[in-house]
Amino acid sequence: MQTRVDSERSCAIRILRNPLPFVGRVFRAFRANQGLLLSGAVAYYALLSMVPLITLLLVCLSVVLESQALLDLVGEHLELVAPGASTALVKHFAWFLEHRNAVGWVGLVVLLFFSSMAFSVLENAMSVIFFHRVQVNRRRFLISALLPYAYILFAGIGLLLMSALTSLLQALAEMRFGLFGTDVTLGPAARWLIHLSGWAALTLMFTSIYLVMPVGRIPLRHALVGGVTAGLLWEGARHLLLWYYASLSLVDVVYGSMATAIVLLIGLEVAAIILLLGAQVIAEYERLDRGGDCADPVQHLSLGETQSAR
Repeated sequence: MQTRVDSERSCAIRILRNPLPFVGRVFRAFRANQGLLLSGAVAYYALLSMVPLITLLLVCLSVVLESQALLDLVGEHLELVAPGASTALVKHFAWFLEHRNAVGWVGLVVLLFFSSMAFSVLENAMSVIFFHRVQVNRRRFLISALLPYAYILFAGIGLLLMSALTSLLQALAEMRFGLFGTDVTLGPAARWLIHLSGWAALTLMFTSIYLVMPVGRIPLRHALVGGVTAGLLWEGARHLLLWYYASLSLVDVVYGSMATAIVLLIGLEVAAIILLLGAQVIAEYERLDRGGDCADPVQHLSLGETQSAR
């Protein structure tokens, strides 16, 4: 055990002392694994799955929570994922909640099916990134089939906890008290904490995906490295997207009524690239930890080979 810890510490020190070879290795492996093609597939299926997934979670959680509070929370987090498209989506979710009684059990089953589509594609993409694990481990078909629905359940629990935390922080933002004869409010600090909690929730979501989706057991510390990397990259990309849509974008002019879908797809494409880059960081760190060199040649496994291996 001590030898293993020393090996990981030595690996981390090598990367921190000279990170450029490791970064180059990550990008070479990402290109060899056709990361942009994989992220495009993940983004497309995420676009198909995201609206049914959020709708399903809202319908279920509206039984125990106020609908407007849920819509406000979803709007805040959608702004993190799809800057500029959240308003139209929240209006759609509000309309659906008003007419949820007309959906029925058949409609809920359809929503559940479409909600799970993106997870299967993401699992295949992770198998390409972590091909060295697929060659050693196998995942049973039943586990792969049930995994998306278990993740949807935990996503609902996470949304419930985030709703409670946001309500608490909003209550703190409205509090006023006297301090040395001065009226003090916690509003600015509470708003900053709300934004920080949104970023932390997104980072935890990335981390949970890295823990669950790849074949085999990913150590929590490795998943956290990938999750924090992806979270920081997304925060920078989000601000860049906000600036682009506010200053340079011609999406509304070019695509007209399709602009919301295009903006959402662009945001999901960027998120998918970052998600798979974080996974590639973990995969290359694992290989380096096993005694590889930062400049090792990259081998990759095609998607077809990965699926046949599974």
